[in-house]
Amino acid sequence: MIDQHILLTVDALVFTKGTDGWQLLLVRRKHDPNKGMWAIPGGFVEDDEELEAAAIRELHEETGLLLSSMTQLHTFGKVGRDPRGRTVSVVYYAFADDAHKVEGADDAAEAAWINIKDITALAFDHMEVLTLALDVLKGRM
Repeated sequence: MIDQHILLTVDALVFTKGTDGWQLLLVRRKHDPNKGMWAIPGGFVEDDEELEAAAIRELHEETGLLLSSMTQLHTFGKVGRDPRGRTVSVVYYAFADDAHKVEGADDAAEAAWINIKDITALAFDHMEVLTLALDVLKGRM
């Protein structure tokens, strides 16, 4: 019998090119942990849900932005990355043609397009996620 207590989440990085450079869609957390901090949209995967579908659903629920597809970037699973328990997150990304109107909903108090150069702190390990994404995607940005 396997006795694991690992939570599975997805995160959705969405970039768009703005007049002042690249923008990233972020949400302000409505609840603890990290209440009030900016974070990458995401959340828990449902038992019968495919990973990409979960990323698309969470993005839509938290920001109102609906995408048809996303690309898997990386999996983050460092012990202690989430105070709620052992959490592994599969991160997806997409590029939007423009900064679609977004609005915080579900467990997001706010959603906004933030210039990447203005991002100095994010909830959880999301700065590490963003740093890796920018390194991996630098040829496309």
